[in-house]
Formats: sequence, structure tokens, C-alpha cells
Amino acid sequence: MKSSNFETMPIDELWELYSHIGGLLAKKLTVEKQNLEQKLGKLRGDVANSTPPRRHYPQIRPKYQNPDDPSQTWAGRGKTPRWVNEMIENGKSIEDLLIP
Repeated sequence: MKSSNFETMPIDELWELYSHIGGLLAKKLTVEKQNLEQKLGKLRGDVANSTPPRRHYPQIRPKYQNPDDPSQTWAGRGKTPRWVNEMIENGKSIEDLLIP
């Protein structure tokens, strides 16, 4: 590389040199980052990038059924369905909704 006296250089040449160096630095930093990420992936064994498999939950049979609409069922888990709350408010007990 030839040595240059930057103080005597015209502004246009300095800006051109500045933009050229900025582009080279961006390319080199991108390549360096990719290399470091590959090395880190090898060290981790790529465990961080993989998602663990979901647990298998057995299907639960419904325990409760709406007497007015038999297609509406509930297994007794999770949020209580609206129809169960309405039946209880109307005076029925949860035992009245059990599937025989």
C-alpha cells in the first residue's frame, strides 16, 4: 500500500476512500460474524437451534355433556366452558352433567 498524506488530499478523494473502506469493512465483518457463528454452533452442538419435541399427551375422554346439545362435551380440564357455567347458574349441579 502506498503511503498517502491525508491532510493534503482533496475532500472528494477522502470521501471516496472513506466509502470504499466502509464497504470493505462491512463485507469483512459479515464474513467474520458468519465464521464465528459456525464455530459457536459446533461448540454447542447446534442444540440451541433445535426445538425439543412436544410431549405426547393422551387423549382424554369427555366426562360432562350438555343435556340440551349433546355435541357439547367437556373433559373437566382447562377453562370451564360457557355452557357449563350457564347450567350451574340455572341451578343444575356438575353431577347432573356427567356422561353416564
